[in-house]
Amino acid sequence: MARKKTAIIEQPIEQILWASADKLRKNMDAAEYKHIVLGLIFLKYISDNFYELYYKLESGEGDYAGADPNDPYEYRAENVFYVPPQARWDYLQGRAKLSTIGKDVDDAMDSIEKDNPSLKGVLPKEYAKEKLDKQSLGGLIDIISTVALGDSVSRSNDVLGRVYEYFLGQFALAEGKKGGQFYTPRCVVQLLVEMLEPYEGRVFDPCCGSGGMFVQSEKFIEAHADRYNGKTSEIEKLFESVVSIFGQESNQTTWRLCKMNLALRGIDSSNVKWNNEGSFLNDAHADLRADFVIANPPFNDSDWSGDLLRSDGRWKYSKETPPPSGNANYAWIQHFVYHLNPKGIAGFVLAKGSLSSKTSGEDRIRKALIEAPLVDCIVNLPTKLFLNTQIPACLWFLSREKEMNQNHPRRNRILFIDARNMGTLINRRTRELTDADIRSIADTYHNWKTGVGYGDIPGFCKSAPILGDGSVAALDYVLTPGRYIGLPDDEDDFDFAERVHTLTAELESQMAESAALDERIRRNLARVEVTSDER
Repeated sequence: MARKKTAIIEQPIEQILWASADKLRKNMDAAEYKHIVLGLIFLKYISDNFYELYYKLESGEGDYAGADPNDPYEYRAENVFYVPPQARWDYLQGRAKLSTIGKDVDDAMDSIEKDNPSLKGVLPKEYAKEKLDKQSLGGLIDIISTVALGDSVSRSNDVLGRVYEYFLGQFALAEGKKGGQFYTPRCVVQLLVEMLEPYEGRVFDPCCGSGGMFVQSEKFIEAHADRYNGKTSEIEKLFESVVSIFGQESNQTTWRLCKMNLALRGIDSSNVKWNNEGSFLNDAHADLRADFVIANPPFNDSDWSGDLLRSDGRWKYSKETPPPSGNANYAWIQHFVYHLNPKGIAGFVLAKGSLSSKTSGEDRIRKALIEAPLVDCIVNLPTKLFLNTQIPACLWFLSREKEMNQNHPRRNRILFIDARNMGTLINRRTRELTDADIRSIADTYHNWKTGVGYGDIPGFCKSAPILGDGSVAALDYVLTPGRYIGLPDDEDDFDFAERVHTLTAELESQMAESAALDERIRRNLARVEVTSDER
């Protein structure tokens, strides 16, 4: 009998590269190794890109006649990073087996920063550290050498984008809870951007992590490039001509990842700022009024210095009830609104508890936002989308235009979408929204906004009035979609922060009762001992 042929499934290059690189991690934490690997990927990319232009300059043909291939200004004119001789990939690969390779890479990073001011203080310089095995480092360089990243063919196939994004996701998965500080799942970012449609204007993310919102905004422009016919055929120049990005990040190592991530794609990151105080205490873009705010702030953050900001001017919708110092959700919401221009729109991720919480006056702030009216749409997300938390999440969309325009057609309505049953499990603990899911949700929102092709779908979407019969006001200004679209809302109303608060209070009460009981028992025993002695 003929032997049955076994189908060979070729793995994507990013998966092969990850598997090989991860084997060399050994005992190094993923959080540290992340910067080692991504720094080398960055170096390989800019070196590939540099060499492509270098050979054109060296040939001296056509537009490059008389050019000096060793002049850094020739590269800046073409928006290409200049790579000095000691930092070029072939030089480093030739030294990969030497014991000094760690210092060689650190020196390479230093020299690149000196010749490219926009990268100053951005690149990792941790390769000479004793805990990094130099044999493994050399092996990593050899592995990365096998993949072309920065030449024109690789750029047209977005090899770098796929590798970098895949590595960010895998490192976030490896880091668990801490990974969420720098990475928002691609499908969630894509959904936000597809719903907001940032065709042009100022895009702001005040907690920008590794820059995923900005990268996805560029991809959105690229996907809709036909809208800009006549401007330019080069996506990088097109993006910068129609969109300006502004960001802030309080974690310096994450900020460095963001700067590298954007530099790799030719996106201007000069307005992406870092300070360790964060957006609340030290707003780096205090005067910015953006067209779009896109963000994924930390869920239920209790360490946001709220006690120092009780009378801050950003709390326009909670002057009598400042955001609770133990939870930053409603501080973030008002920070986003503060940075929108009169026609601006915000889309952001929050813990689902924000839709129904009554803790520390959050219900009164929510009511003020709804009555403004600012709230445009709420999307209930499925579970297991986020790598760093199991807390249920949702998307909020706020519209300043709706607030400012008394005749706005949707002024008295909010769209509720329940996507809890969407998405596909890619492993036991992770779910992804498919492209079809994203299109379905985004199209529903766009159709509702235009008034063309929209209709309520029981169990999926509902356009609910703010006031009147069956309204948001009638349901006590709770925004959980299940209440409006006809799905069971007992689970949908779960408020993580409030549940923790209640359980903590109950535990403290029980402990107090237990302590009181112990004291009564101790006193009674003391009386028994005294009586016994008297006898």
